[in-house]
This record gives sequence, C-alpha cells and structure tokens, in this order.
Amino acid sequence: MSATLIAVIFALALGHLAPALAVAVRRYDWYGVWLRWLSNRMPSNPVVSAESLWRMRSRILVALAPPLLLVGLFQFALRTPLAGVVGLLFAVVVLFYVWGPRDLDADVDAVIDAEDPDGRREAARRLDARMQTHPGDGGLMVEAVFANALRRWFGVLFWFLLLGPVGALLYRLTTLAAEGEFAQSPNDDASEGARYLLSWLDWPVAQAMALSLALVGNFDTVIGAWRDGDGASFRLGNGFLGAAARASVRSEIAEEAQELIEEGASPGNAWAQLGALPELRDAMSLVWRILLLWMVILALFVVAGWVS
Repeated sequence: MSATLIAVIFALALGHLAPALAVAVRRYDWYGVWLRWLSNRMPSNPVVSAESLWRMRSRILVALAPPLLLVGLFQFALRTPLAGVVGLLFAVVVLFYVWGPRDLDADVDAVIDAEDPDGRREAARRLDARMQTHPGDGGLMVEAVFANALRRWFGVLFWFLLLGPVGALLYRLTTLAAEGEFAQSPNDDASEGARYLLSWLDWPVAQAMALSLALVGNFDTVIGAWRDGDGASFRLGNGFLGAAARASVRSEIAEEAQELIEEGASPGNAWAQLGALPELRDAMSLVWRILLLWMVILALFVVAGWVS
C-alpha cells in the first residue's frame, strides 16, 4: 500500500512539473494501429443477434488482451521483495503514462482566462466537445469538469488502487476505444464493446466520487441530487454524478455570495465579485478536494499498516 501511495504522488507531481514530458510520452498511436488492424481482420456484423452481441463485447477483450497481459506479467514478476524499487518505478511509469492525457487544470484555466468569445469557445471545445455550442452554460461546464475528472484522473486512480498498473492501463485503453481518438464508427464491434465495458468500469468510480463530493461539499444537497439522479439504483450510468456536481456547485456559489452580502456587498455586486465563470472555478476546486480526500484515505491505510 505504501508503494501505491508513493507511485501516485510521484506520477501526479511529475505530470505537473513536466507537462512537456507528459505530452511527449502519452501517445497511443500503437493502440490505434492495433485497433484498426483488428477491425480489418474481424469485420462487424450488421445483424443484431445474441451471437453478434457476444462478438461485439468480446472484440474489445481481444484488443485489450495483449497489452494487459504484457503489463500484468511485468507487474507479477516485480512483486518480489528484491524487485521492490523496480516494481515501484514500473508503477510510476505506467500511472504517469495513462494519466490525463491532457492537464485538466490547464484546460479549465484556458476557458476561464480566454479573452474573447471565440477563444473561450475553442478552449471549451478542448475541455469537452459538448461545450463548443454552449460555452457559457454553467451547469454544462460543471458536468464537463467532473466528467473529465472521471476520465482523466479518478477512473485511472481507482482501478490502479484496486488492480495496480494493469488496472490503470485497462481503464485508459478502454476509454480510448470507447470514446477517445481511436473510437471507430458507432456500429463497430470493438467500440460498442468498449462502451459497454467502460460503463461497468465507470459506475463504481462515479459512485465513489459522488460519496467523496458529499463529504467535501454540502452533504445533504449532494445526497439529495445523487438520489434524484438514480444514484441509489444499480443501473449502469453516471448521470447522478453530474446532477450531484451541479447541486454542489450551486450550493457553494450561493454560500460565497451570501458571505459577501453579509460583509456589506449588495446582491448585484456580490455576484459580480465572484468573477468570471464561478461555476467552472468551484467545480475544479471540488475536484481537487475529492482528490485530496482520496490521498488522505490512502495515507491513513498506509499509516494503519505501519502501526499494525
């Protein structure tokens, strides 16, 4: 567990201190070539049947098997005490490779700091394609920040904590095949299978994020929105996370505005003092608080292991 914590801290620090290195390293062209090769060798079946559904969902397993098997073998081989340092280095390298791939902070800051509507629209598109046509929609911005935090940070981190490097790689490669730059047409078997697998991988992560959000934000508000968004059901999907995030950010902004009013500002001036795009700023602040909470919990497990 201590090696896991060290690997997470090193990967996070390296990503922020060496963004140019991150951009240069986090390339998955080899995976795109592999997916296209499989698509050409295993064409999709347009007829929907039980057999085609199994074929669709198994295609992504065929695509994932070679890289996951390779990383899994290294991970298993480096579990011996003598290979502890090498195993730690391997975990750092894999986690650093699959994190992101772009810096979420930089993308959010680019939207906030944009000097004109066209620049803000382009920055919003880089953050989330849905925001290209609605760059000023505060609620959509909040959802985009949390959706990107799930994809770039917490999905990778969650499966890394559970399965090690092979879990982190599993999540990243599934995401790329499902909706990333290498996703094929909507009817492609590998992409459809990847989307189905991703829905299973995302659900526990989104639930953990929603619970963490309740702990670092307004508990009652978040739990109410989570319940209204079907978070209490076992149905796949993560819409409840966006609903909880919207409600939490609204609560945060309302509290900030009320504090300014109590300090003597008029209601109009209070909202003006919150600055441009307060929803985006507060959403990013909540995401950082969730990440800090996860790190603290992980550190407590490490300390408990040392004490015992």
